[in-house]
Amino acid sequence: MFDQPIKNIMEKKKFLTAPPETTVSNAAKLMAHKNVGAVLVVEGERLVGIFSERDVVFRVIAQGLDAKITKLTEVMTKEPKTLEPGRSYGHALLLMQENGFRHVPVVENGRPIGIVSSRNAMDPDLEEFVFEERRREHHR
Repeated sequence: MFDQPIKNIMEKKKFLTAPPETTVSNAAKLMAHKNVGAVLVVEGERLVGIFSERDVVFRVIAQGLDAKITKLTEVMTKEPKTLEPGRSYGHALLLMQENGFRHVPVVENGRPIGIVSSRNAMDPDLEEFVFEERRREHHR
């Protein structure tokens, strides 16, 4: 698995984009609806940032900002590290571990085409089990 190219592992269907003017509140709603942990912030077709669930906690709530008026451009990670789709998943995991983040945008010719996360390293059966357990907890 670690030798496989990112393009075989990355999340294509669940990858979410939003413009920089999107409010944190709206971004969080989109993330919850798609069940994803990050939004790629895109201006035109160009990746300008990434905003994650951790950013909601550390950069918005902990700082006392109002999620309904704070824009992604104010709290996103600007110019995030990215990977090309042909790089190995092991390289992606190492990049995430060394830099302390959980999501890496996958870009081709400067355009985001997907996202890879540390969660992709989970065995597919285990990942499905975790997802189902979270869904059940949420609906109790």
